[in-house]
Amino acid sequence: MQTLVMILAGGKGSRLAPLTCHRAKPAVPFAGRYRIIDFVLSNVVNSGYRHVYVLTQFMATSLIKHLNRNWQLSGFGMFIEAVPAQMRRGERWYEGTADSVWQNLNLVRDAHCQHVAVFGGDHIYRFAVDQMEAAHIARGADLTIAACPVPSAEATRFGVIEVDEEGRVTGFQEKPAEPTEIPGRPGWCLVSMGNYFFRADALDEVLTADADRPDTGHDFGKDIIPKMVRDGRPVYVYDFHDNRIPGEDAEANRYWRDVGTVDSYFAANMDLRAALPEFNLYNRAWPIRSAQRNYPPAKFVRDGGVGRSGEVVDSLVCEGTIVCSASLVNVMVGYDCQFGANSQVDDSVILSGCTVGAGTRLRRVLMDKNCSVAPGTVIGYDAAADRARFPWVTPGGVVVLPKGTHVPLTGPVELAWDMVPVLRDDPHAGPAMRANTAAWTASARGRHSHDSTLLDGGADPGASDGAQ
Repeated sequence: MQTLVMILAGGKGSRLAPLTCHRAKPAVPFAGRYRIIDFVLSNVVNSGYRHVYVLTQFMATSLIKHLNRNWQLSGFGMFIEAVPAQMRRGERWYEGTADSVWQNLNLVRDAHCQHVAVFGGDHIYRFAVDQMEAAHIARGADLTIAACPVPSAEATRFGVIEVDEEGRVTGFQEKPAEPTEIPGRPGWCLVSMGNYFFRADALDEVLTADADRPDTGHDFGKDIIPKMVRDGRPVYVYDFHDNRIPGEDAEANRYWRDVGTVDSYFAANMDLRAALPEFNLYNRAWPIRSAQRNYPPAKFVRDGGVGRSGEVVDSLVCEGTIVCSASLVNVMVGYDCQFGANSQVDDSVILSGCTVGAGTRLRRVLMDKNCSVAPGTVIGYDAAADRARFPWVTPGGVVVLPKGTHVPLTGPVELAWDMVPVLRDDPHAGPAMRANTAAWTASARGRHSHDSTLLDGGADPGASDGAQ
């Protein structure tokens, strides 16, 4: 085996709470019918790699189910396998990104591979991985880092790279307060995408040395990369903009988003439903793969066969969804949803299994799976009223409904009974609950967050595809 791929998918994604209170960040649904992990796995498989380990840790159940049911490679030694944290190096969880690979170095050694790709599992992008490996081998690098230019104001959230004219890394700053800008390009910085190619023996050497140091956080960005640069090892960048995806214009901008906050997650979903999106889901030469569900086509009907028909503008609507005399404008809709007569939904993200009652008006709402809104309810038209009524409203003004939530016409929102302790005990979602105890109650009907909210009262067909 020449190359092994390791996907880092153990992150908690705290800033995505309440979406990540009960699932790992890579397992969060995205773009209606996918999960975030599907994007990096599609890149890897489309690039021809067939030996892939997915390293998991936090809230991994739904992620592992998704991998087992939808990402199986079989025969001739091919595999995509989930690797839960096993405490092979002592009774402790992963302490950093580098530590997660170090604790699984046995997989690298057993593979007898020449190179190891270490990619993050929580970004939205297309990437021909084999092109980066070719550049890595051609330069004889110990480490190659995928890099992307971003505005300086955003660079403080990333690892910022300094390079010479040959593309060799001369400096690395992890989330600096004052990032170094690209020479000759003021206002822009070159940042790490969190995707790496290592020479396998170099990876083994630097991780083993790092593990013995007491003064390290065992993190690629904070510790491993800066030390490799200081030691003079051949560390190079691979410019994301040099990557060429089959089926896409060579001059098109390269789309890459770190959906690390609810507002950035919301905005990335909105990006996809534009008339001319920066990220095109319809590239048949580079498909984004995911679960294949047995739902009927989406349906758009008039209420009772009379009156006005539904209106859908600049929106994506997934399979199994029924829109009945409703208006959807700039909306991302998951599979198996229902919209009642004369409801109006604008600039919103609705995940699977949700029901929007008749006469409802929603704007800038993010509904996790299996949520429902009572007929006549209005959300998103009075910011002060929304912040008083709903525990989770983002800095950008997006009202977030956790999985299984029901919003009545008036009064406190009803949280699914199983979600109450999960949300309450989460260090990022919990404070909002405790700050406004009058804004929520546990579902009086004892409804579980997996239960259907559909109008016919039937069981949720999507509950078997990964549940969380």
